[in-house]
Amino acid sequence: MRAFRVITPGRPLQRSEDAEPEPGPGELLLRVRACGVCRTDLHVADGDLPVHRAGVIPGHEVVGEVVDTGERRGVAWLRGTCGQCWFCLRGKENLCPSSTYTGWDFDGGYADYVIAPAAYTHPLPDGYTDEELAPLLCAGIIGYRALRRAALPQGGRLGIYGFGGSAHLAAQVALAEGATVHVVTRAAAARELALSLGAASADATAEPEPLDAAILFAPVGELVPPALEALDRGGTLAIAGIHLSDIPPLNYQDHLFQEREIRSVTANTRDDAREFLDFAGRHRLSVSTMRYDLEDAQQALDDLRADRVTGAAVLVP
Repeated sequence: MRAFRVITPGRPLQRSEDAEPEPGPGELLLRVRACGVCRTDLHVADGDLPVHRAGVIPGHEVVGEVVDTGERRGVAWLRGTCGQCWFCLRGKENLCPSSTYTGWDFDGGYADYVIAPAAYTHPLPDGYTDEELAPLLCAGIIGYRALRRAALPQGGRLGIYGFGGSAHLAAQVALAEGATVHVVTRAAAARELALSLGAASADATAEPEPLDAAILFAPVGELVPPALEALDRGGTLAIAGIHLSDIPPLNYQDHLFQEREIRSVTANTRDDAREFLDFAGRHRLSVSTMRYDLEDAQQALDDLRADRVTGAAVLVP
């Protein structure tokens, strides 16, 4: 089995040749057919997130074929929870203190094979290629959760800051539900993509009207104050990333008064995954991808870091 591992955070991935892994009780061995490249992978590789597993294989947007049955299943970021804590019992398993994650606590999909607990894999909608499905398994799911956390009212005005793999999918959900979407991104290609998908505006710096809700996808804390200032009364800003640079000081009157809110987004639940993948089965989403061979995993991360990826990067063994 080929694999690409984070041996030293902040240094390039290292290629390894390993024996085919063996699943334990309740686990599935999947042959990787495609694996999306998520910004969280970049945070793991760069050391922005603390090491949880030495030499881990990143990758948590995995479309795989179950070796024993040939069934196509998806492997996402959330890999396990205790099922017994207060959060799990309330339907908030993403907040479980014992939660574990693919490509951080356990090896992920930058490899020819991956092992995953059967209960945390997902059936996949028809009508999509493997390459198109891969970004749905984190970019799509977490964008869906961020949209719900933003509490966008029916027919409301949504601002999206940053327009990569997750944002371009969340925007389509919002548009399908009747929202007006305004995009702020510095990348010209991303602005073109946003407009082609139906955004009312796409600009590098500003929004043309007050917003009922906003989602910050770019991991840039400096964008929090202007995003809050753009909210109308009662608006909500959801911060979608697992990592964010420092937020500058906020002024209560300018940024939070009139019942404006900030909400973080922490992973996803399996219910989020089921709801979003069901939505994707009923509404054909346009998934913008850039394909890379598995051997070019480091190049895909480098391109993502340098904002050279439009849509989502996907590794195909």
